[in-house]
Amino acid sequence: MKSKWTCALLVAVLGTSVYGGNVLASAQPADSPPAPPPTTKLLAQSVVGELDIKAHTTPARWRAKIKTRGVSDAYVVDNTLVPGATTGWHSHPGPSLIFVVAGAVTNYSSDQPGCASHTYNAGDSFVDEGGDHVHTLLNPSTTKTAETIAVQILPHGAPRKINADEPTTCHIG
Repeated sequence: MKSKWTCALLVAVLGTSVYGGNVLASAQPADSPPAPPPTTKLLAQSVVGELDIKAHTTPARWRAKIKTRGVSDAYVVDNTLVPGATTGWHSHPGPSLIFVVAGAVTNYSSDQPGCASHTYNAGDSFVDEGGDHVHTLLNPSTTKTAETIAVQILPHGAPRKINADEPTTCHIG
């Protein structure tokens, strides 16, 4: 009977030791400091008069329509994100056409269920329609810098970027 208890104790100690060793071996190092924010360089800025653009093409039926009331501010912005950098949650009062020119960026958007993400690679582009939804861009790489060029049309005098808190429905870390 004594040998059964000794064997059970030995198995428990051995199991605890193996588990503890695995946990300690896989423990993450202390949190490293967060990546610095993106570097933003304004490449061009202009005040644009009222727009009433109605383009169309046949036979493919491609169409475009942009209409504003009053003057707008137009920007061309170069954003560089080091590995792990994020833009932080924010919105824009007007649309942005974003070109990924180097690396990759992951866009998390509050207007997607669960703030679903989409990763865009160099050569890709996407549109942020602006308005009341918020989003954040993240450079998911641990080694490569990401770069985007954004073309924005905003109401005259409006801020280009409006910082926001992470939506309660989003949990990206």
